[in-house]
Amino acid sequence: MNRRVPIALLPALALILAGCQTAPAPASAPASEADDHGAIAGATELAEPALHLTSVTPSGAVRHLDLLDEKSETLGEITPPTALDTDGRFLYAGHDGGVEIVDSGVWTWNHVDHFHYYEAPAAMLGELDGEGSPTVVASDLGAGVHFDGGEAVLLDLDALKDGRIVERFRLDVPAGPGMIVPLPTGALVTDADGLRHVDATGAPQETVRCDDPAGSIATNVGVVVGCADGAVLAVTDADGTTLERIPYPDGTTDRAVSFAAREGRPTVAGLTEGNALWLLDTRERTWTRLDAGEPLARVAAVDDADQHVVALTQAGEMLVIDGETGKTLARTEPLVAASLADPALAAGVTLQIDPNRTYLNGPAENVMFEIDHADDARIARTFETTDAPAFIAETGR
Repeated sequence: MNRRVPIALLPALALILAGCQTAPAPASAPASEADDHGAIAGATELAEPALHLTSVTPSGAVRHLDLLDEKSETLGEITPPTALDTDGRFLYAGHDGGVEIVDSGVWTWNHVDHFHYYEAPAAMLGELDGEGSPTVVASDLGAGVHFDGGEAVLLDLDALKDGRIVERFRLDVPAGPGMIVPLPTGALVTDADGLRHVDATGAPQETVRCDDPAGSIATNVGVVVGCADGAVLAVTDADGTTLERIPYPDGTTDRAVSFAAREGRPTVAGLTEGNALWLLDTRERTWTRLDAGEPLARVAAVDDADQHVVALTQAGEMLVIDGETGKTLARTEPLVAASLADPALAAGVTLQIDPNRTYLNGPAENVMFEIDHADDARIARTFETTDAPAFIAETGR
């Protein structure tokens, strides 16, 4: 597909590309991609990122909205999901007994000091079966799927890029909640003893204590897994993977239960079950607690020069928070109050964040919002939908 950029959009796109140029490299890149700049047979290289909002309706229809020309297409149908995870290209739609995988066909490849942007035909890749309800952890390092019936699967990311669902390994694990978190050298798997580091074949390497693990995210420093008393940071270099503990400050009573941030940045935001949020700086190995003064539903760290954090209140308002002082800098009107009030819809309400915009879906409101978090949380665009956007993912980044 050939893309022509309207002249009026060139200044904005220049700012987007300039902002992206300063982003750090990923923790690793497969050798094949390092040799060919991330190119894949059948893909077209573009001059700018082909950013899309890919959404799933309650009935399982997968919709693809081009954020440049605002054209929408339906990619196909999947089993109605109970959760959706993404690495910026692939969508992992979980439901009891399986995960359906969609290739959005748009992606960005980080070449350390610059980026390459690609577009190829989107594809419905099929389903990964398992026993019980799945939990997916996905990043540019791969995807791990933990089924609460007692199975942990690490997927082969290179095979997914070729359109095939291939398991690197499948392990028996204790039944119940858990995670398998991809690493450059294998994965971290939760079990009764804590976090088990396994290699790319599933063979155990070491185990580190992590009580009540919850939440994981990949940063440009390493991979984070949340624990009751802090976090484990897995840092990989030429000598292998080292597991470090980052404890909470003394006297902490409210822990982070999930993490979110602008992709690849060192500082991430942790959501608690109260009014507070945590900022974890993986470069400095430090925690900072901020009290928002009201219950929050979602948080994500922009990790820009001004240390902004975006948050969604339980009342459906989006906030921009100063990451140094905790002061609320901007607040929208209630945007997704009805969605958050409905337990059947609230789980799918998502903040998707990139250097310039935050995207928010309102399933009950049949709308998706594009918000300029650097401009007093200005609503830049509103995309009305005919069917509820039950889940969304920003793809192409």
